[in-house]
Amino acid sequence: MVKGIQKLTLIDYPGKVACTLFTFGCNFRCPYCHNPELVVDDGTPPIPEAEILAFLRERKGFLDGVCITGGEPTLHNDLPEFIRRIKEIGYSVKLDTNGTNPNMLKILIKEKLVDYIAMDVKAPLEKYDNVVKVKVDVNKIIESIEIVKGFPEHEFRTTVVPELLSIEDILAIADRLKGAKRFFIQQFKPSKTLDKEFLKKQAYLFEDLKKICDEIKTFFGICGVRNV
Repeated sequence: MVKGIQKLTLIDYPGKVACTLFTFGCNFRCPYCHNPELVVDDGTPPIPEAEILAFLRERKGFLDGVCITGGEPTLHNDLPEFIRRIKEIGYSVKLDTNGTNPNMLKILIKEKLVDYIAMDVKAPLEKYDNVVKVKVDVNKIIESIEIVKGFPEHEFRTTVVPELLSIEDILAIADRLKGAKRFFIQQFKPSKTLDKEFLKKQAYLFEDLKKICDEIKTFFGICGVRNV
């Protein structure tokens, strides 16, 4: 399931000194994705679970959080059991998701296996298929948004590429997410992408995204702009 480990992050899990586990496989094909090796198999073998758990036991006391990202972690049916083993060591767990598997989110929440959920909202609902390049059941996206909104520690984020999302689209996404605890606009940077054509695409200026953030900041507890 896991194909990569970032052994230390001070930014991915708010308030925690954490590591990040990267799961393989995704049901989206976002052309700007900056983890293409987790979407299309590059032949890298998965890291044995025993090796991951041994690392986490060894680092306990220095690390206090584990981020699970992808790819799309909720594609893996054994995710609950994997997280349960991590929780048994004593870690807080942050999950990143694209929201396509609300049933998995319900299981993880019911079994108290996640402490923080971050959901990527890719586009206004009517533009989802165009942005992620696959057919999407947007009812599942809507359901996941409501589940995540109702979870105490959460954030939403949207990566913005001018070719795919207009300023009006960003405002529409913000309106849909109104009332969330945290929302972050993520500035696309054409450094590594699933679709090589997107290496040539223009990015929004950081200053312009800040202006949008200032316009919508009253919708959320926290609103900010990040670099991807």
